[in-house]
Amino acid sequence: MGARRVVRAGLLPLLLLALSATAASLIAASPAQAVGYRYWSFWERTGSTWTFAQTGPAMTDPADGAVEGWRFAVSADSADAVKPRGAASFATICASTPPRPGTKRVALVLDFGTSQDAPNGATPPAARTSCARVPEDATAADALAAVAKPLRYDASGLVCAITGYPATGCGEQVSSGGATGSSPAASRSASANGGSGSGGSDTGPSLGVLAGGAVVLLLGAGAAWQVRRRRER
Repeated sequence: MGARRVVRAGLLPLLLLALSATAASLIAASPAQAVGYRYWSFWERTGSTWTFAQTGPAMTDPADGAVEGWRFAVSADSADAVKPRGAASFATICASTPPRPGTKRVALVLDFGTSQDAPNGATPPAARTSCARVPEDATAADALAAVAKPLRYDASGLVCAITGYPATGCGEQVSSGGATGSSPAASRSASANGGSGSGGSDTGPSLGVLAGGAVVLLLGAGAAWQVRRRRER
């Protein structure tokens, strides 16, 4: 009985050590944590308050006097999306665009973001404002196209570039280390065809999940060892 206790006392700590090493190696090998997506977000302003648009620009019918904004930045979702900068009012932006029958005027704020959000070391253009005069039945996408060409879209309608910026890429995922991954589904409000949301896919358990499992095994083995020792005393 004494020899059996010695064996258990010797093997179980080794097992715990092995499991601990496995958990540590899995955690160390896990990929950099994603911080969000690099994309153009679409906003609507009431007074001085910007609101993340709940529908895509092709589904939005702005009224004469509307103020809409676009911001290029890295964000995880609508909850932490970065708002356009600048407080110019409709009266200021469209001061030189008088009303005309059969048309409407939409003020746009185009914020190309910061160098930290720029892809591949690109230099973002300076933010600017424009007043779009469009037909009365025009959408927000029509207003954008009237003043911010060239525009670039992906196959599912996500706005990839405004006035040609950025030159490449479209909604790519960005990690904390700066690496990029696959683009999100075009169901964000910046999509010409859809509403807000986010995309993704499941490709099996991640290394982080496996590392968590190893830690669970580690804790479980330690608890079992303690219980067995109490019973043998």
